[in-house]
Amino acid sequence: MSDIIPTPFTKPFNATISPPGSKSLTNRALILAALADGTSTLSNVLLADDTLVMLDSLRKLGFEVRLDESARTVSVVGQKGRIPASSAELFCGNSGTTIRFVTALCSLGKGEYVLDGIPRMRERPIGQLGAMLRNLGVRIEYPIRENYPPIRVLADRLPGGHLHFGAAQSSQYLSAVLQVGPYARNELRVRLDWPQTSWPYVAMTMRVMDQFGITPELVRNEKTQIPERIDVPRGSYIARDYVVEPDASNASYFLAAAAIREGAKVTIEGLGKRSLQGDVGFADLLHQMGAELVFGPDFITITGTGRLEGINVSMGDMPDMAQTLAAVALFADGPTTMRDLHTLRVKETDRIAALSNELQKLGAEVEIERDTMTIHPPEKLKAAHIDTYDDHRMAMSFGVVATRASGIVIKDAQCVNKTYPRFFDDLARLGQQT
Repeated sequence: MSDIIPTPFTKPFNATISPPGSKSLTNRALILAALADGTSTLSNVLLADDTLVMLDSLRKLGFEVRLDESARTVSVVGQKGRIPASSAELFCGNSGTTIRFVTALCSLGKGEYVLDGIPRMRERPIGQLGAMLRNLGVRIEYPIRENYPPIRVLADRLPGGHLHFGAAQSSQYLSAVLQVGPYARNELRVRLDWPQTSWPYVAMTMRVMDQFGITPELVRNEKTQIPERIDVPRGSYIARDYVVEPDASNASYFLAAAAIREGAKVTIEGLGKRSLQGDVGFADLLHQMGAELVFGPDFITITGTGRLEGINVSMGDMPDMAQTLAAVALFADGPTTMRDLHTLRVKETDRIAALSNELQKLGAEVEIERDTMTIHPPEKLKAAHIDTYDDHRMAMSFGVVATRASGIVIKDAQCVNKTYPRFFDDLARLGQQT
C-alpha cells in the first residue's frame, strides 16, 4: 500500500466495531510485565510498528518474550526489576513511547545501552527525560547531538531519590520514570508543577501500575486538591494476566466518521466510562459539536445528526485527538479553535504545520497563533492529494474526511502500520454496514 483513494460512503451506516488493542496500554503493560515477578500473559495486544519495536527491544535486553500473533497474546517472563543483558543496541523506529520507556528501563540495568531510531526520531527531543534520569543518579550521554537520540545509558542500577517535574514536552517522560521507580535503591518522589501536559496519560500509567501490584501515592494540596507530588513505593510488580483495552485514539476515527454523516451510527465495544484512556473524552467533544452520544460503562455510541457546530476547546489532555477534531471541523458550522497544542510540534511530525498545510489544500482557512489553531471550514471541500508526513494520525484523520468527499488521495498511506495496519480496510467495511 502506498497512495490510496478512499471511496466516499454513499449512505448512512450502522456499525459496531472494536479497534485493535491500545498502543499506550500495550507498551505500558509490556514494560511492567518485564519488571514483574513471574510470567504475565497479555491479551488483545496491539501488533503494529510501535509495539513490535518494543517487543524487539525487550528481547534484545534478554527478556523471554513469546508472541502468538494469531491470538494476539504475548507472554513475558518478568525478571523482578533485573535487566538480563549488560549491553544492547536498541532500534526504536519512530516510536516515542518505546524509546522513552525503554531508556528508563535500561537505567535499572548494569552496563551500556544505546537507543536510536529513524531519522525523524533524531529530531524528537529526549533531553528532559535524560535530565530526569541524571537527577536520579544515572549516567546519560548523547553520542551525536545533545538532548536528542541516539541516547546512551551507562547504568549501574537506579539510585532514585527526589525529582522535580515541571512543564514538559511529553507526559511520557514522567510515565517512563514512574514505571521503573519501584526498583530504585531509594524511594522515588516526584514534585509536580501544575498544570501538567497530557495528565490523563500519567493517570493511566499509575492505574496500570496499580493493576500490577504497585500503587503510587498521589499527594494533593489540602486546600486546592491540585496534585503536588507522586510517591512511588519500593517493591516488585506482580505478574498477572492482562487484557488490553481497544485503542481509544484509533476508535476516534470511526466515531468521527459517524458524527460527520447524518443518520450514521457507530458503537465502539470495549471502551466507555470504565476506560483507562483519557482519549475516550473525544466522544464528549463530538457531543458538544452536535452529535448524539450514549456513553456506557464499556461502550460508546455516536450518531450523526447532520448538525455540527464549531467549538473552542483545550486539547492539552488529549493532544492525539487534535487531528481527528480538525477533520470533523471541516463539516461544522462556524470555526473550531483548538488550544494547548504545544506538544504537537514534537510528535511524528510537526503536526501543527502539517495540519495547516493539508487543511488549506481542502479549502479551509487556518489561523495559527503559538499553540492555538482556528479552522474555518470551506463552503465546499476541494479535491486534494494529502501528504501524510510519515504520520499515521495524518493518514487516518484525512481518511475520515474522504468518507464524505471525493477526489481525496491519501499519500504514503502505509504509515498507518505504526499503530493500525488494517485501518483503511476497517474504514471501508464501516461504510458497507447498514
